[in-house]
Amino acid sequence: MELQKENLINIHNFLPHRNPMLMADYILELTPEKVVTSFEITPENIFVHNNQFVEAGLIEHSAQTSSSILGQSFFENPESNTRVIGFITNIKKIEIFRLPQVGDKIISKASLISKYENICNIFCETFLDDELLIRTQISLFIQEVES
Repeated sequence: MELQKENLINIHNFLPHRNPMLMADYILELTPEKVVTSFEITPENIFVHNNQFVEAGLIEHSAQTSSSILGQSFFENPESNTRVIGFITNIKKIEIFRLPQVGDKIISKASLISKYENICNIFCETFLDDELLIRTQISLFIQEVES
């Protein structure tokens, strides 16, 4: 998938994460029910070991991709100083098929299964080209915190 910079959405507008814990570079598509993100694996990433992006990194990437569906409602105004806290409340399913390498660009596609207030259940798949790397079903909780 060729990325065109003018069509990319800055992930910083939808997630509170920053380096070294930010595991997504760009949002390629975002609706209230679906998100597609991209992420390039770099050698300095904290989840890289022996030139591979390890399982914990793939899971964190899936969770961040998934949380941007729910997080978009908190970050509608990019200039605001909104602060949120979020965490995984449940992992119903994780299937890891292969680990990506340093230099790989992965694409994740997540879709909302259900939502109740600040809790959502999301299905996510991550690909390297056409190869499925990981499939997850995660429940997340996000809420705004006072500054």
